[in-house]
Amino acid sequence: MNQNETPAKKKPSFFTEILQSLLVAALLAFIIHTFIMQNFRIPSGSMEPTLQIQDYIFASKLAYRLNEPKRGDIVVFKYPKDTSRYFVKRLIAVGGETVALQDSKLYIDGQLAPEDYLPQGLKFRDYGPVTVPEGNYFMLGDNRNNSSDSRDWGFVPRNLVVGKEIFIYWPPDRIGTAR
Repeated sequence: MNQNETPAKKKPSFFTEILQSLLVAALLAFIIHTFIMQNFRIPSGSMEPTLQIQDYIFASKLAYRLNEPKRGDIVVFKYPKDTSRYFVKRLIAVGGETVALQDSKLYIDGQLAPEDYLPQGLKFRDYGPVTVPEGNYFMLGDNRNNSSDSRDWGFVPRNLVVGKEIFIYWPPDRIGTAR
């Protein structure tokens, strides 16, 4: 070999390339799962008809880093009584608002709040009025008669909010956004 020639670089083996690809994929999956988006399975009928038992959803973890949760959002949060469990409910009221359920209607600060996502004719028990403390949220399931929610276990502190439901990805016949 003369002085002007550079030695040829050794090409990585097939197995080294596979290992590198797997490591990059695992790192990307970790970053996405930890900071951007996470999947969840719906284990109960508390959000029917919006979300069905055994629906799988993606929740955006970025949504509430950039904006505050708002009324009507479907929110994934850590259950206040056992933070190792995740719940999915609809955000009904934010800190400072007063919530009341009367004659199967929702009232926020004494004003009737429309709930177009509920099934026609749904009847549920009266509750409240209660005022949501600042930095907390009041959550209800859409299936009000089959839901453990803020009526039972209280308010959800902001620090327990994980993300906003963005997409149902399983089963195939239910793929799309929930509203």
